[in-house]
Amino acid sequence: MNVLVIGSGAREHALCRSLSLDPAVTALHCAPGNAGIAEVAELHQVDALDGKAVSALAVELGAELVVVGPEAPLVAGVADAVREAGIPVFGPSKEAAQLEGSKAFAKDVMAAAGVPTGRSYVCTTPEEVAEALDAFGAPYVVKDDGLAAGKGVVVTDDLESAAAHAAACVGAPPAPSGQRGRVVIEEFLDGPEVSLFAITDGETVVPLQPAQDFKRALDGDEGPNTGGMGAYSPLPWADPKLVEEILETVLQPTVDEMRRRGTPFSGLLYAGLAITGRGVRVIEFNARFGDPETQVVLARLKTPLAGVLKAAATGDLADLPPLRWSDDSAVTVVIASHNYPGTPRTGDPITGLAEVAAEDAPHAYVLHAGTKYDDETVVSAGGRVLSVTATGTDLAEARERAYKAVARIGLDGSQHRTDIAAKAAAGA
Repeated sequence: MNVLVIGSGAREHALCRSLSLDPAVTALHCAPGNAGIAEVAELHQVDALDGKAVSALAVELGAELVVVGPEAPLVAGVADAVREAGIPVFGPSKEAAQLEGSKAFAKDVMAAAGVPTGRSYVCTTPEEVAEALDAFGAPYVVKDDGLAAGKGVVVTDDLESAAAHAAACVGAPPAPSGQRGRVVIEEFLDGPEVSLFAITDGETVVPLQPAQDFKRALDGDEGPNTGGMGAYSPLPWADPKLVEEILETVLQPTVDEMRRRGTPFSGLLYAGLAITGRGVRVIEFNARFGDPETQVVLARLKTPLAGVLKAAATGDLADLPPLRWSDDSAVTVVIASHNYPGTPRTGDPITGLAEVAAEDAPHAYVLHAGTKYDDETVVSAGGRVLSVTATGTDLAEARERAYKAVARIGLDGSQHRTDIAAKAAAGA
């Protein structure tokens, strides 16, 4: 199989790494990719948001499967353009991707499907914002209706900060949906958070293994929200029946409702969930693999990846044998640039990559996110720069291996959390 992956982050590096290990994959391409992906795939320059350019590249390469990694191209309709060219594509249509592209749309789908989620208000005026914040009280949960690269949500006890974020959202340019200036304000959901991915062809839904990510920038879940600073899988504290419950109450009803609306969802449905005292509640949906959870979930998947993605793209998931999983645990630690999640400093040389490859493989390895080559030197080129991923017989061993590899990496001014999976590994 000749496969083209669209994207340039650590999620796409994780996808490319797994695809490169699949014996069925005879040619692997990525556009635009990064310095790490270049080691396992042939890179091509393309505007990932330009559906015509992406489909033209896929045709030129003779791709038999296109995998769209990031959310922005999906919301822009890139998957539609590739499908129109007659090439199987893993990723939802523009209309279906509104499950992520618009928080208000997702809430409407959940209400129609009977999916448990937090109570919410969709606000378009300062008066509606004030009423909603007053109705729920602290902690305030304020969400940009559109895409915000994982940083559009503010959770705070400070009314002034909540109101300021809401005002910025209401005054924002039009969302990809074409609707202007909406903000979703909802009740705070207590309890631990879980990320569960499911692969679907629009009818059959195949859940993957759950993971937990760490959204705050600093240890102890302090600091601002980020795109994610680390993750681990499996979840030793979770009910063994959790995945089955989420499949029955969240994932399958959502896929069924999307199909009923005439906008079937095919690709990766990501449910961000809170395990509250009242049961499972959906925090948000994403329309693609999550980052950094993909790094740990794919580290544990033993079934070759290409066939699974192709089955979803061609409507054949029902015929797929059950997925096979490693009993090992996996931990990923994100190394971020100076000042992330603010405007990051870029262009700094990265050292230690060869040492990790020589000393820590195969149990630990580095997945690139914001990197590029400056001559022959790998330098930082974004906010989240690397995802250092490791496996072990349990979370404690996986953590130890991940942080041992992190210690070999040199990046001036970089930051990372030191507590990824610490509580879970300690049985807390």
